[in-house]
Amino acid sequence: MRTLVIGTGGREHALALALAKDSEVHAAPGNPGIGAVATLHDLADIEDGVAIAALATELAVDLVVIGPEAPLVAGVADTVRAAGVPVFGPSGAAAQLEGSKAFSKEVMAAAGVPTAGSRTCTTAEEVAAALDELGAPYVVKDDALAAGKGVVVTNSREEALAHAASCGRVVVEEFLAGPEVSLFAICDGTTAHPLQPAQDFKRILDGGRGPNTGGMGSYSPLPWAPADLREQVMREVVQPTLDEMARRGAPFAGCLYVGLALTAAGPRVIEFNCRFGDPDIQPVLALLESSLSSLLLAAATGTLAAEPAPVFSDGAAVTVVLASAGYPESSSKGDVIRGVGAANGFNDVDVIHAGTALVDAPEPGDPDHRHLVTAGGRVLAVRARGYDISDARARAYAAAGLISFDGMQRRSDIAAEPLGVVEGASVLGD
Repeated sequence: MRTLVIGTGGREHALALALAKDSEVHAAPGNPGIGAVATLHDLADIEDGVAIAALATELAVDLVVIGPEAPLVAGVADTVRAAGVPVFGPSGAAAQLEGSKAFSKEVMAAAGVPTAGSRTCTTAEEVAAALDELGAPYVVKDDALAAGKGVVVTNSREEALAHAASCGRVVVEEFLAGPEVSLFAICDGTTAHPLQPAQDFKRILDGGRGPNTGGMGSYSPLPWAPADLREQVMREVVQPTLDEMARRGAPFAGCLYVGLALTAAGPRVIEFNCRFGDPDIQPVLALLESSLSSLLLAAATGTLAAEPAPVFSDGAAVTVVLASAGYPESSSKGDVIRGVGAANGFNDVDVIHAGTALVDAPEPGDPDHRHLVTAGGRVLAVRARGYDISDARARAYAAAGLISFDGMQRRSDIAAEPLGVVEGASVLGD
């Protein structure tokens, strides 16, 4: 089987590693880490569906896997499908489940999906009224795509109002108290298979403090989560959503990311995404024993009902993200990265590239010398497998300790207490 992965980040590197177990992998444009397991191809714009379809046809691939949300919301999957190439990723219409928070809430309401109460607002007056109605802690979400950083959870009414003012349309929600869980469902429009749940650590600082990021670490499995969580979420959330999207004429085929809060009243949906989350998919894929290629191809071709449910190995996996100076407000680029080779040498460790680049830096006597440098906010993710969470965590941090670059940021508490951490819970005590 031959696959083409579209994207440049850690999610795409993790996908390429998993796909490479039983398929020939190509990637466009990829990154230096992906280049170790896949053939890279130039792609100037990942939202250029015509160029992606042409490349897929030229390579005669069996499957295109679109990683990031922006090309999915832009309808790239539609263009590639129209060229006769199977694609894992929803249509532009179905991807509005992530492209618009307001649309997502509308679908959840129609499908009877348990979620937070919310108000969609377009004016400062509407925002102020919604904040007063729903109360603190205040949750304000940019309606449009914001690379995982469009949400503010705060006790400060002024901060909530300021965030809303910086966006266009926003969704103001009630705060859901409880640990958060990421559940990924592989869907073909009518049928879905769940993957193993994970937990993501969104805040930049230890203890779930500081601003939101795209994710600073993750782990799986979750021994503290209800044993029947997957079945309950499939029954109460995923299947009703698939049925509602099909009723609307926009069947959802791809990865439906369900972000959950495990509240005292049961699981409640925080948000939907239309693609794999990063870094929370990384430990899940590390534990996947069955074929990812077969699973995604079945979803892309509408044959998921005949595909066996995914199988996961025993043990655990932990991912620790290394971010650049200034992240998440900004990012430092061009800082030389050292120690990746040594970290990759650890048993059961993968150093996953998220924001890196290779630059020519000739040195005396070594004119071809090249340096790995930072090229984004989240630079690398160190993923380790272990006998249990504690073992995987120890391996991940030991390997991460060998990597350095100027201004590197790293949380020290990823999976430190695998008891259902409530990220951002500090707002409850502010």
